[in-house]
Amino acid sequence: MKIALMDSGIGLLAAAAAIRELRPDADLVLSSNPASMPWGPRTPEEVTELALGCCRAAAELEPDALVIACNTASVHALATVRAELEPRIPVIGTVPAIKPAAALGGRVAIWATPATTGSAYQRGLIRDFGGTAEVTEVACPGLADAIEYGDEDAIAAAVADAAARTPGGTDALVLGCTHYELVADLIRTAVAPTASPALTLLGSADAVAAQALRRIADPATTGTGTLTVLHAGAPATLPPVATHYPQGRALTALTA
Repeated sequence: MKIALMDSGIGLLAAAAAIRELRPDADLVLSSNPASMPWGPRTPEEVTELALGCCRAAAELEPDALVIACNTASVHALATVRAELEPRIPVIGTVPAIKPAAALGGRVAIWATPATTGSAYQRGLIRDFGGTAEVTEVACPGLADAIEYGDEDAIAAAVADAAARTPGGTDALVLGCTHYELVADLIRTAVAPTASPALTLLGSADAVAAQALRRIADPATTGTGTLTVLHAGAPATLPPVATHYPQGRALTALTA
């Protein structure tokens, strides 16, 4: 079994670690283009072209499924990637966990990149799945980039800024960017003082991992637990910054 994941940078670590936890034998292909970051300010056409490049490079290794482990890329490029690769390779997009968050009721905050916040895509999800929940979109400028480069001061500043703009009494916080799941504990700590005591954080990694395994034609196929890293289509290794985060450490340890 081989599963490929693509993202602009290390945001794919969360879904990769979730897949590896479910199937330690799965061979993983991590395809990204960190030199092209950030993707948020780019046009939809640019994001689509960059995402296609990462997906095409991964597809050359003939994975059994491909995960677009990036909210921004899923917004702009999912349909295009599916049109090119399916049905040969099942393609799984990443959707913010708005539906399960809204099902809890009360106040829901969605942390996302400025490009995704207020987008027609996210507003559509809120309209279709928000139900009676009181949903607030919270843009997090600079947070994904700070996580990508392991800049602890910038991460702390961006998290504090977003936390200050998150409504008090928030019951559920949706992490609408895959990078944010790498610092979920820090986000929880920052929001907790003004949030509901029963605050729930919801990412997408676990759901994406489960869906990827469901989409594989022959789930009984086994692998050997290898890890292949591609940067802009060229062979690479996990960047040292990956070990700053628990998901990156888990992948590194399992690979070793």
